[in-house]
Amino acid sequence: MESPPGYTRRSFLSGGARLPSPLRPPGATTAGLDRCSGCSACVEACPTGIVALSEGLPVVSFALGACTLCGACAAACPEPVFECGSPIAFLHVGAISEACLAKGGIACMTCRDACPQDAIRFRPRVGGPFTPEVLADACNGCGACVAPCPAGAIRMVGRHPEPVHA
Repeated sequence: MESPPGYTRRSFLSGGARLPSPLRPPGATTAGLDRCSGCSACVEACPTGIVALSEGLPVVSFALGACTLCGACAAACPEPVFECGSPIAFLHVGAISEACLAKGGIACMTCRDACPQDAIRFRPRVGGPFTPEVLADACNGCGACVAPCPAGAIRMVGRHPEPVHA
């Protein structure tokens, strides 16, 4: 079994790394998750089938497909788990690892073709195929790029807030 990126036995034993947090449905809040009853209404309502329950709480798996940000999970939830209104984006964005075929010299643009937000662009490179770059400002975190990636090189990471300039 492969460890998550940045997670090794040494980092675990030394306390230097943590397992990545599970991805939650869009609009789910930490305070709301404390009130989740685990009824699975959000699971049944998800039209793309990417929401499941893990340890009684809703999680999202982009290995199964992408999120359309339709808000069906929030609308079906009988508890105050979700913020009001339709979600605009997730609190994470796509990140492309070194396992990417294009980064390894093999021409591939599958992630770009799958992205409905046009949030992945390819930069020219001398002596090889163009290399992918995620535009964090354009990425809504829907995960449409994850499942189609033939190398499994895309994962979701937390959004990095812009530094404040005084």
